[in-house]
Amino acid sequence: MNVGIAYGGTEDQVWLRLEVPEGSTVQDALELSGVLTRFPEIDLAKQKVGVYGKVVKLGTPLKDSDRIEIYRAITADPDKVPKRNFDDEEDDE
Repeated sequence: MNVGIAYGGTEDQVWLRLEVPEGSTVQDALELSGVLTRFPEIDLAKQKVGVYGKVVKLGTPLKDSDRIEIYRAITADPDKVPKRNFDDEEDDE
């Protein structure tokens, strides 16, 4: 079964495709991929994971062609970051 894993770290990002045995879970695929070794800052006890944008548990069984995503915590408070006015940027062009 072929699955993908996507993760964007603070300095690097990765998109992996790998073969996993039938019946593999999200956690199985993450461990087999080596992404947890490559990015030691990933803490699955604190970070959420998803399949195609939907948050799932680590024990979720995978289907062929699933894309696993590892989410990082939000580092900026959206209420305190100034909003960008994209209409003004279009006028500058």
